[in-house]
Amino acid sequence: MKKLFIATILVFILVSVARAQDHPLWMRYSAISPDGQTILFSYKGDIYSVPAKGGVAVPLTISEAYEYQPVWSHDGRWIAFASDRYGNFDVFIMPATGGEARRLTYFSGDEVPSSFTADDKQVLFSAHRQDLVTDGQFPSGVMPELYEAPVGGGRIGQVLPVPALEATVSGAGDKIIYVDQKGYESDWRKHHTSSIARDIWVYDLPTGKYRQLTTFKGEDRNPVFSGNGQDYYYLSEQDGTLNVYHSSLAQPDQSAALTHFSRNPVRFLTVAKDNTLCYGYDGEIYTQKTGGSPQKVDIRIAEDGRSILEKILPVNGGVTEMRLSPNGKEIAFVFRGEIFVTSVEGGITKRITNTPWQERSVSFSPDGRTLLYAAERDSNWNIYTMSIARKEEPYFYASTVLKEETVIATPAEEFQPEYSPDGKEVAYLEDRTTLKVFNLAGKTSRTILPADKNYSYSDGDQYYQWSPDSKWLLVQFGPPERVETPEVGLVAADGKSPVVNLTLSGYDDVMPKWGMDGKMMIWGSDREGSRQQAGYAITDDVYAMFFSKDAFDRFRLSKEDFALLKEVEAKKEEDKKDEGDKDKKKAGKDTAKTKKDSVVKDIKIDWDNLTDRKLRLTTHTSDAADWLLSKDGEKLYYLSRFEKGYDLWVTELRTKDTKLFAKLGARYAGMELSKDGKFIFVLAEGKITKIDAESGKADPVGINGEMALKDAEEKAYIFDHAWRQIKEKFIVKNMYGVDWDYYYTVYKKFLPYINNDYDFAEMLSEMLGELNVSHTGCYYFGNAGAGSDRTASLGIYFDYGYRGPGLKIAEVIEGGPLDKYSEKIHPGVILEKIDGEAITDTVDQYKYLNRKAGKLALLSLYDPTTGVRWEETTKPIGLEAENELQYKRWVNLRRKETDSLSGGRIGYIHVRAMDDESMRTVFEEALGRDIG
Repeated sequence: MKKLFIATILVFILVSVARAQDHPLWMRYSAISPDGQTILFSYKGDIYSVPAKGGVAVPLTISEAYEYQPVWSHDGRWIAFASDRYGNFDVFIMPATGGEARRLTYFSGDEVPSSFTADDKQVLFSAHRQDLVTDGQFPSGVMPELYEAPVGGGRIGQVLPVPALEATVSGAGDKIIYVDQKGYESDWRKHHTSSIARDIWVYDLPTGKYRQLTTFKGEDRNPVFSGNGQDYYYLSEQDGTLNVYHSSLAQPDQSAALTHFSRNPVRFLTVAKDNTLCYGYDGEIYTQKTGGSPQKVDIRIAEDGRSILEKILPVNGGVTEMRLSPNGKEIAFVFRGEIFVTSVEGGITKRITNTPWQERSVSFSPDGRTLLYAAERDSNWNIYTMSIARKEEPYFYASTVLKEETVIATPAEEFQPEYSPDGKEVAYLEDRTTLKVFNLAGKTSRTILPADKNYSYSDGDQYYQWSPDSKWLLVQFGPPERVETPEVGLVAADGKSPVVNLTLSGYDDVMPKWGMDGKMMIWGSDREGSRQQAGYAITDDVYAMFFSKDAFDRFRLSKEDFALLKEVEAKKEEDKKDEGDKDKKKAGKDTAKTKKDSVVKDIKIDWDNLTDRKLRLTTHTSDAADWLLSKDGEKLYYLSRFEKGYDLWVTELRTKDTKLFAKLGARYAGMELSKDGKFIFVLAEGKITKIDAESGKADPVGINGEMALKDAEEKAYIFDHAWRQIKEKFIVKNMYGVDWDYYYTVYKKFLPYINNDYDFAEMLSEMLGELNVSHTGCYYFGNAGAGSDRTASLGIYFDYGYRGPGLKIAEVIEGGPLDKYSEKIHPGVILEKIDGEAITDTVDQYKYLNRKAGKLALLSLYDPTTGVRWEETTKPIGLEAENELQYKRWVNLRRKETDSLSGGRIGYIHVRAMDDESMRTVFEEALGRDIG
């Protein structure tokens, strides 16, 4: 009986697995074979092959890389595809029946194939490599052009010097039909009618003429020639969503819809020689015969796949937030949405939460035995605590049993919690903008700052801080008339009085912090900051305001006067101590002394002329990121950027002496002062550093942990989070009429069939694209490791028309690595070898420049006009540096062209971006170069 029971379970498991493989979803980039018998598609990062009539799909690629966009040769013998095996997408080719894949391209930018030439000798692909030397277009990395790679491997040639996507070749090989790209926009945006919407063009190879075929104001995509080479099929949003249309070269203004799907787009259109169409819809694949209706291809994938249920990640950096314990011996931090605690000394690290959702805003209770945090659990932000359960265990990092409890969980969103210093209450944000306080004993909440005083653009952008006596809160808030221009306010924790505007500046006043046991506060303001050319502040200062008149007067004393005052006070304290000792002896007993720092005094505020008691503390405006006051109020520590990144600076406030305190060079950073004031803990670029507040000595805080990552569960959470974030924060309540709840269901069903970040980002972008909002999408740029390809540049243009050994130089770019040799290295010179390796036409020319940026390279050159051969040594540059040189070259050429065509009457200025540097360049050019 036991054996029968086990067998029954096994059969059930096998049937369940088989069912799970039937009717898979999120099959993308489908391509039907020329004979119409086989369909290729991308699924879970591999390329599969399946009979066009349906059946079991088999993988053609099995690797840890991501492969997509399969393309058939016209004879059906070969397929080309894109793969990121070397850190970026290159073009590969392999037999259509399976086998070893050969690499065709070696440039470390993305290259995506779209077609074979009619004779199947070349693979066409789109990429942003190098323009023709005569090209006049703006050198943009988001405007890919059309290139070709020999199927046997060899030198890459340019086919079209214009942005050309999804290009396919007619059967006769005389025409290329393609989609243009007018500028940057997400590939998956839908329903827009704008100047950037794509159109279909045809290029006639014999005549070299271009012709625009479609003029619809919305999206036209994915054109393919019919079998006669005169008609074509394409995707268009003429009826509101992408469907298949048919038209002809003779009458491109006349088109007919062949499919009539609604609400979801048709993607990835291909056609067989008998005009059988193949395309993707709603995550599945369809075929359609001429005059017929769409037929879903029934597909079964009988493979285990490459889904990883759980993997172990090391935790030794990547920290996104941190909080120091009251005793200064451990740090709570967040890594990948999970809470960990590490010991300050020793690096013992323990994972505290283990969930697929996000935890954030972690902090310690005053006794250090409880952690407070927010979690987006069950599609709602709520507030929780995690406590050490065993009394014998003093630290989280060494604890064994933890207990979680719910503090606040209502239908509203509650997050960004913070204990009051006395531990009796918790402040938090409700629905992102309302500041409330929750009484832990009474289990009741009260409003401290109403929602009309704040505006939340992104989660976590609000700010407040409890006073040391737990009776006040400093807040960053916005007046109703200028809610996005923050002021600093003071509000009573009992919620019985309105917020008091302390700064009254009209400038941005941010991140107020209490100082000197509540006698003062410091904050950041751009009042005196440097201004961009457009008027916006780019630097700021740290200011102080004093709640006590005595503290204000005391703070303004000179160093000498303050030293004298301290001597007088010390003498009085000593005399007072002596009198106390005499009294104790007379009483015959010794009473316990109460520690001064154990008593928290109520903060007293001198309201008269309060807002006038303010001082600027920093000696220079700068790009300050965070600030702290020493415990005695004598030093200001702040993070600022003057060179490559943020460093820690210190100012002696009585002398105004300012110096670099600790070199960090961080792109982003924040910090916290230990309770005793002896150490500063800095979180910079995911690493935590402990800095001595007197000497500036810096020591890294060791983190030595790990986490079991459940990738599928994490992706499901991120999907819900993104969908909810849009719904909660979209600019209009009705989502511009988009049925956002419907699209949640449409796209949620794909999650079980996605096992990688490329597909996940693409799926989220498809969903976000339904909103028809610019600059909206989800992007994954790959995980290029240290060994990935990195193309270098010699700062030269190649002659694409040259045939022969070596590379013929068409131009030496001004300012590039070879510019200093420009008298000798000029157009027409042949680059024969790099580091002794002969350059042949059997491989992509960029292979010779892989990973050589910044390294000495030996160039072997030959001048055909003189017959002289020689060698030069230089250091190639990276592609970013080359792009900058190309941009400057383009501006200079356009300036010369404008000057020539106008006879010197019209000046030329290029506005590169919407930023301060571009505005200053415009100002300089307009009022400098082109005036007078």
